[in-house]
Amino acid sequence: MNPTTRFGSRAKSYAAFRPSYPPEAIDAALEGLDDPRALTIADVGAGTGIGARLFAQRGAAVIAIEPNPQMRAAAQPHPNVAWRDGTAEQTGLGNASVDAVAACQAFHWFANHGAMREFRRIARRRAILLQYERDERDRATKAYGDVVRAYATDDTEALREAALSVFAAFPQARVTHREFPATQRLDRTGLLGRAASSSYLPQTGPAARNLQRDLNALFDRHGRGGSVELVTVTFVLVADW
Repeated sequence: MNPTTRFGSRAKSYAAFRPSYPPEAIDAALEGLDDPRALTIADVGAGTGIGARLFAQRGAAVIAIEPNPQMRAAAQPHPNVAWRDGTAEQTGLGNASVDAVAACQAFHWFANHGAMREFRRIARRRAILLQYERDERDRATKAYGDVVRAYATDDTEALREAALSVFAAFPQARVTHREFPATQRLDRTGLLGRAASSSYLPQTGPAARNLQRDLNALFDRHGRGGSVELVTVTFVLVADW
């Protein structure tokens, strides 16, 4: 499925149930740059703007590039975020027009030389990757991962893993790598919604019903006080030039 269209039917779930990024991850992404209020940042593959808003809340002017109109429409507005239709390979931005370019939970969809050339063209100083993954040392998180693997319809998770290595070898750049833990607390609806936001899990039919059955069983086993906690690690890779 074309990555620019695959989230169209999942945009509302994505906006409502995807985790955010810990403040320390945003600190690391911006470390060594100017006062955020003086920065312009392009967020490429911005989705519903989860990362874009975090940069904007620090005072940066953010240009959110997202090719999927449903995802753009589901974004919560922020006065510092301007939305544009575009792709990682063709952002529509000018040469050296932004201080930094970021990809937040999206680089695996365009982990190619064309996107990295575009990043280098438009950004004066830095490219940033933010990507969270499950920390399956936690029992409930491991149980969620087992369910995901049982119902996954493609190799998206392998693509994410490979994308970290691709970015780590960003051409003609100095790349640093840091990691930050976080926890997402979800009620039963939130757990089902978190899965519904994943483009590689079934959305309709018997497989989707079985997925919901297994997620409900997971919640019954691991939920405490009306919620279940999923533990993540956010990877922050910064390429400077």
